[in-house]
Amino acid sequence: MTKTDVLTLAILGSLSERPLHGYQLRKELGSQLGPFRALSYGSLYPCLKRMVAAGLIAADGDAGDEPVRASASRRSRIAYRLTDAGKAQLGEELASAGASSWDDDAFDVRFSMFTKTDSVTRLRILEGRRSRLAERLEEVSDSMRRARDRADAYTSELQRHGLERVEREVEWLDKLIDQERSAPGGQQPNAATGGTTSRGENHA
Repeated sequence: MTKTDVLTLAILGSLSERPLHGYQLRKELGSQLGPFRALSYGSLYPCLKRMVAAGLIAADGDAGDEPVRASASRRSRIAYRLTDAGKAQLGEELASAGASSWDDDAFDVRFSMFTKTDSVTRLRILEGRRSRLAERLEEVSDSMRRARDRADAYTSELQRHGLERVEREVEWLDKLIDQERSAPGGQQPNAATGGTTSRGENHA
């Protein structure tokens, strides 16, 4: 999944709640999703334009309730909303649990939408992410063993730090997987939401 694909999915998820102006959308993405904290208008608006052209979202006039600053540009007064095609694509994405769902940036976006995702798909994504990180742990450990005699102290410390970050995320995922498996009737575990911050701090 490319960066553009991930951003498109994040926009679809945000607009599923309500129409948003561009600056509102950028703020929401920045506050909720780690990979987009530095999201610029130069990245956001071209993506919105492509999504409008594809029929996934529609751009309306100033339909929001919040006042718009007099100095705001015309595009800041445009409210974006999901179309039926956009809702359909979001539904397809939420039902998908392929390998791209547990890549670094894509996983963050998918996890932020777990309240909209069924329990079977949530579990598959969590297990896939854990499997991916287990492979990464093995690769990092092998690299550290091979470079043990050649690496300087700072390189060794950096490798050890990276290994610990991955180990912490694996522990976090193990807890979430256990909670998903034990939740009755596909209900969402209470602790899952609280894990988002912890995972973001320990992003591998």
